[in-house]
Amino acid sequence: MGSIWEIDFYSRPILDDNQKKIWEVLVCESPLDISTKVDSLFRYAQYCSSTQVNSVWLRTALQEAINQAGKAPIKIRFFRRQMNNMITKACQDLGIPAQPSRRTLLLNQWLEQRMEEVYPQEAGYQGGTNPSVRLEKPLPQRLPDALEGQQWKFVTLDAADFAEMPEWEIDFGEAFPLELAKVSPEARIPGILIFSPRALPLAAWMSGLELAFLRFDTSEEARLLLETGVTESWIVANIKKPQVLAEAKAFEEAKQKANGVHFIGVQSDPEAQSFAGFWLLQEVNL
Repeated sequence: MGSIWEIDFYSRPILDDNQKKIWEVLVCESPLDISTKVDSLFRYAQYCSSTQVNSVWLRTALQEAINQAGKAPIKIRFFRRQMNNMITKACQDLGIPAQPSRRTLLLNQWLEQRMEEVYPQEAGYQGGTNPSVRLEKPLPQRLPDALEGQQWKFVTLDAADFAEMPEWEIDFGEAFPLELAKVSPEARIPGILIFSPRALPLAAWMSGLELAFLRFDTSEEARLLLETGVTESWIVANIKKPQVLAEAKAFEEAKQKANGVHFIGVQSDPEAQSFAGFWLLQEVNL
């Protein structure tokens, strides 16, 4: 499998000599498995004058990043929907699919680090909050009937158990090193297992989404939602039984204790020794 990149292209809290905000493109490689060495992942940064902000400049910068990396990624993720048209056009011109995604964990951390340590050292720095990227979310959708799991349950694993994940038999999936999420080996990681005789098609469909995180929602009725892309949401289950409600609350509490880290596994049945799909996830606020 080739590499996947995460990018951000937006203004920074730095003013140029004309009192215009300087822009910047950040590019980093997504960690794709539990054993990835974060320090070995590719990164690229370049400032851009506000007078040069367009898809042509971005395409040129991305080409320079590709030249430095030695190869192009198979996909580029971005979380800032305001930049959808410009990022998508630049990527299309390079023949690379671009995907709106909240699965930009390394990029989020790098941007926070630069906000705290890099930009304040630049001439023209103007302190302030980072512009919000929050958008109105559409109503959660039902999973397609053919892809709904026949059965599911909440489960918990020790963080240390994930050290063996490279040995697990998984058809579709993605993970990241737990140290990236600042999770200790002693932590307990909550998740759900979905069982279905159509496990492989279900996992294949899920792999085509930009999986973000699971959350227990009680805003209207108690339900477990799967968040994907940057705004999409899917109803995994409506929860009515008191016992399952208690388990869902425990799942959310455990997720918060694990710094938002959790997982989804897809299997053909509870006795299966392999996974049709397995994704390690982290809920983060953008």
